Amino acid sequence: MKCLVIYDVPNDGLRTKIAEICLDYGLARIQYSAFFGELSQNRQGEILQKMKRRIGKREANVQLYPVCERDVGLCKKIVVTPPDGRPRTEPGGGTPSRVGECRDGKR
Repeated sequence: MKCLVIYDVPNDGLRTKIAEICLDYGLARIQYSAFFGELSQNRQGEILQKMKRRIGKREANVQLYPVCERDVGLCKKIVVTPPDGRPRTEPGGGTPSRVGECRDGKR
């Protein structure tokens, strides 16, 4: 099942660790604190438990939303590239990932 993981974590080091966990589970970064990808129900539980252990008693807000295929197909985006035409670099390196090819409501 496709899932959206979003988080608000004030601590820089912890925020980086949460992002690394998302990447370890094969999720693609779609914004600074948002990841999207395929996670079975078991993997959803695993990733949340791993994050909970890493967070401990520190301040954090992590949310995981399962997204059905129908809703993925309805996604709409506005992506504006810089004037030089080069994609901007995401935090931690790399370029932004795209969720399918949905643009203006089309896949």
